Amino acid sequence: MSASTQELELPHQTTTEPVADHIRERRAIVFLVLSGLFLGTLGMLNILGISRFVKIFTWNDFAVTVAVGALPYPLTFLCTDLISELYGRKRASQVVWVGLLLNLWVVFIVWLGGVLPGYEAVDPATGEILRDAADRLPVFFEIRNLTFGTVTASMVAYLTAQFVDVQLFHFWKELTQGKYLWLRNNGSTLLSQLVDTTAVVLITHFFAGALPIEPDQELWPQLILFIGYGYAFKLVAALLDTGPFYLLVYWLSRYLAIASPVFSPLPARADSVGPEGS
Repeated sequence: MSASTQELELPHQTTTEPVADHIRERRAIVFLVLSGLFLGTLGMLNILGISRFVKIFTWNDFAVTVAVGALPYPLTFLCTDLISELYGRKRASQVVWVGLLLNLWVVFIVWLGGVLPGYEAVDPATGEILRDAADRLPVFFEIRNLTFGTVTASMVAYLTAQFVDVQLFHFWKELTQGKYLWLRNNGSTLLSQLVDTTAVVLITHFFAGALPIEPDQELWPQLILFIGYGYAFKLVAALLDTGPFYLLVYWLSRYLAIASPVFSPLPARADSVGPEGS
């Protein structure tokens, strides 16, 4: 079999017959879409980061607030769970590593944009960018300062949480022999989101000092609230994505001609499955 045929072999294989070209093309396109959504969301998260905190909802005097960069973040776990289910642990881990490279690329471009000469007003004595009347830096440099802090925090948290998600997903999958899709989807995501949220909040504060902390109040109750708010949002999002996750696995397993252990297996056909590859 050629290298292109082996490129996206899937974990649920029941025959050694070759994969038809149109099925192989579908698998490549779906993998590209899921990876693109994952990496695009990750890049947007790192740029937006903690540039603004928004209220998700307010009940009496209690307001749940999260960083705007966290809004699309649950989608990354849905994408890695789908890749894990459809393409296997190896492909999911590869996408996570590419995400790390994307983080480093974002940091490099933001750094480069700051060190190259521009047209901002500069203090001739120190060479520093001058602030405006409101004591603000030009917009790019405000974003740059936030990005360095949030990307550093997110890289550590991201690697930890995404690998926890992938490993737990496959742990539950092996433990249940491929059944109980809801368990590995929610079990892996909810635990990894707790790891991610805790790491992001603590690193963002202690490394970057970028959280809106009230100096006249105790520190740890505020940090715990930030962790709680972020995790509550991600927990609700993770629970809400269970239905779409089931529907996508059901539909994609048939569209990609995969014999999924969760749903009724497909009949072995020459155009449906390929040899063991992941």
